[in-house]
Amino acid sequence: MLTRPRPPEHLLGDEGAVATSPVEPAHDLHDWLRATFIDEGAPLLNEDHIHLRDARLGVLWCSLPAERQGNTVVGLCEEASFIGNRWAKARWTQQIEGWFGAVPNFLLTFHADYADQCSDAAFCALVEHELYHAGQAKDRWGSPRFSKMTGLPVFALRGHDVEEFVGIVERYGVGNGAGKTAALVAAANRAPIICEADITVACGTCGRSLI
Repeated sequence: MLTRPRPPEHLLGDEGAVATSPVEPAHDLHDWLRATFIDEGAPLLNEDHIHLRDARLGVLWCSLPAERQGNTVVGLCEEASFIGNRWAKARWTQQIEGWFGAVPNFLLTFHADYADQCSDAAFCALVEHELYHAGQAKDRWGSPRFSKMTGLPVFALRGHDVEEFVGIVERYGVGNGAGKTAALVAAANRAPIICEADITVACGTCGRSLI
């Protein structure tokens, strides 16, 4: 197993809370998540992420706390795009290219304090959760889309497999739940493939409008 990367000390605790540069590129984390989950022969290879072998990923540590709907946010996956005037976009592009050399397809941000203190299982689960949001667009028939010009995957933010209320499952059963509710319940009733992980915090990507 590859050594789990840790955020830099100056982004942790009280020092991180007042850091003059609270966001830093996490090149070691980028290399680790590819080698752990994406690359051929990875120890925790997940074929659901294979399309990301062709993606440019920008990974960041952040020391600032964040919340969404009263829950602590410790991870965020975003498409690396900017909407604004030409000068603002130029400033943003200069910053991103200064960090990563080119504008990536996705930006993944992780809260430094949480990443430093959580268990290995929770850390892996968090990183993979954000990788799942870094999806491949699908055509009208549900097949993965590829660019006609380059042959590479067309990337897009991905929502959850299951969007359903507990009350619906209670009242009408798993089979009548939306999407892949039945598949999720079946997976929950089996032992985990890797290990147990307790994730009780929020993902900043979740709850957004994802197509």
